[in-house]
Amino acid sequence: MKVYVYSMRGFDELPDFERFCEKYQVEWAYTNETPCMENLDYAKGYDVVNIITTVIDKEMIDRWKALGVKCIATRTIGYDHIDYAYAKSVGMGVIHITYSPSSVADYTIMLMLMGCRKIKHIMNTAAVQDFTLKGKIGKELPNCTVGIIGTGKIGKTVIAHLKGFGCKILAYDIYESDEVSENAEYASLDKIFTDCDIISLHAPSTNDNYHMIDKAAIDKMKQGVILVNCARGALIDTQALIDGIESGKVGFAGLDVIEQESGLYYFNRVGEPLNNPQLAILKSYSNVLVTPHTAFYTDEAVANMVENSLLCAKDFIEGRKTAFEV
Repeated sequence: MKVYVYSMRGFDELPDFERFCEKYQVEWAYTNETPCMENLDYAKGYDVVNIITTVIDKEMIDRWKALGVKCIATRTIGYDHIDYAYAKSVGMGVIHITYSPSSVADYTIMLMLMGCRKIKHIMNTAAVQDFTLKGKIGKELPNCTVGIIGTGKIGKTVIAHLKGFGCKILAYDIYESDEVSENAEYASLDKIFTDCDIISLHAPSTNDNYHMIDKAAIDKMKQGVILVNCARGALIDTQALIDGIESGKVGFAGLDVIEQESGLYYFNRVGEPLNNPQLAILKSYSNVLVTPHTAFYTDEAVANMVENSLLCAKDFIEGRKTAFEV
């Protein structure tokens, strides 16, 4: 199998690609450039292109198809950045991957705790030598009811790790899990909205899930609710969230993902005007913590992403079934 890797990060991914390509006898080449129409020809003669979060549209798929590429492998769990329906319609395989769920799960719980204890506000005021207590009182996680929306690998791991805190946990998923039921109570979305002090999103980005957290959902929530999103930005209507923060309905938002982050996150934009005014608004609030889609980013997860993107593509190219073919 021959693989061409785009957006390859030499400072962390390169040793893993070298190790796993040798282990699985994969012929490969790479660029640190993100895929665009000007560099798609780099992949001529390769079976697989390996990418991360760049938007891949019909024109790009057609060009790779003409070059003989058989499969697009994204070293991410999500694949909504690829026009996968079109890719499949022209016979192009699309592969996504899994990685250590503890990476995102631990980060999620960190954001919950930071929200409970108002850490951003405390750090901001301490930085200007305001060491007073007024307005900084927090809440304890064991006294909270936590709602987990989406109980796949990551959501399930969040629940397992939360169990040790002693909080009540409600969960929602269209596919209920017996394993999850041992640690959480499945409930309707409405019950999660109305009963939970903390709500954390772990659902994929689909047409059905688009803006599942909108004005109507926020209106049902408890006053001062904590919202955490380490899944996909499109799950939350950003303007509705801003309105909820300004009204006091949302007491804290921990956002590792936002709408329209493509072309922004993972790039150095120092000194540039950012064409995302809602991001600027969110960052201005003392009760909102925005991080640049880094919940996944651990040594274990990066190694998993590289290895699994190669293994799943190899299965596809060699005609074996893989659960990670879209």
